[in-house]
Amino acid sequence: MGLSVGIVGLPNVGKSTLFNALSSKQAEAANYAFCTIEPNHGIVPVPDWRFDALVELVQPGKQVPATVEFVDIAGLVRGASKGEGKGNAFLSHIRDAQAIAHVVRCFEDDNVLHVDNRVDPIADIETIETELLLKDLETVQKRLDRARRQSKGGNTIEKKAAEVCEALEKRLDAGTPARGFEVEGEDEQAIVRDLQLITSKPMFYVCNVKEEQLAAGTDDPLVARVKKLADERGAPVVVICAAIEAEIMQLPKEERADFLESIGLKEPGLHAVIQTGYRMLDMITYFTAGKVEVRAWTIKRGTKAPQAAGVIHTDFERGFIRAETIAIDDFLAHKTEAAVKQAGKMRLEGKEYVVNDGDVMHFRFNV
Repeated sequence: MGLSVGIVGLPNVGKSTLFNALSSKQAEAANYAFCTIEPNHGIVPVPDWRFDALVELVQPGKQVPATVEFVDIAGLVRGASKGEGKGNAFLSHIRDAQAIAHVVRCFEDDNVLHVDNRVDPIADIETIETELLLKDLETVQKRLDRARRQSKGGNTIEKKAAEVCEALEKRLDAGTPARGFEVEGEDEQAIVRDLQLITSKPMFYVCNVKEEQLAAGTDDPLVARVKKLADERGAPVVVICAAIEAEIMQLPKEERADFLESIGLKEPGLHAVIQTGYRMLDMITYFTAGKVEVRAWTIKRGTKAPQAAGVIHTDFERGFIRAETIAIDDFLAHKTEAAVKQAGKMRLEGKEYVVNDGDVMHFRFNV
């Protein structure tokens, strides 16, 4: 299942530096606006101690972790919704992402330009989010105009579209994002989905700080302002130093733990960024484990066993019989499938079973 998180923010807030560290790619990062024009894409493994423990235990010939695609979208500026700074192209790239990581500058540095010549994270957030709202408003108004024209002939779907768009127009015009907007009826839900509104996507904030600010975390004065706003909106906040993260990724893997310890970190901040993006999409992981391969499979929370099996192959879903299921803690505690069975910890689950995060599964099917 393809999962994608768009990285947005004003120019020079550290987006491309963060992307480089996430993906180990070298997207251009420079001290001027619109350095990144085409979006950069990077497929990133999701850090998961459970997967690592399974690999260590089973020693498979192949290992395939869960992944998230991160997309580095060029810095937006005031007026982007009207095309300023190639804004229309940039905003179209955001539409393709399923969640948004909003990188916010929370550090002072005279050597790093700010497009508004000041460091104010809340003002920066308002600038970006206003442009996203305005772009969505433009999208809704275009659809509303079409719905009004086409509903004159008695088209019931277009009448519904007009009603939905009128409600959305009022909401967006008041400065409220489309996130949380709900409608009843499949037709109405389809109308909202087809609009692909940017502000309907889940969003979290990534506060980019200097190394000396890391120890303070969310208590840092600039970060605390973002945290307060995020708490009011029910959005997560991750604090990172993008420059340090990029430095970590340049080191040989065997040297990274010592470097992290030297700066007082238990793990790279990137792990929190990746895991937060994954959770924002309401995804969970189940595993298949054998000598040939240990693999993490990504499914939507609440998925039943046959549909989870279908992620591997459509035949698995079509001919589903049952799922032999082991909780990850039981697998790791007993170390082998045979020992798990002997302890009575393997369960046989049917078509109505809702898969739990961390289940180790083997599917029986017949087609």
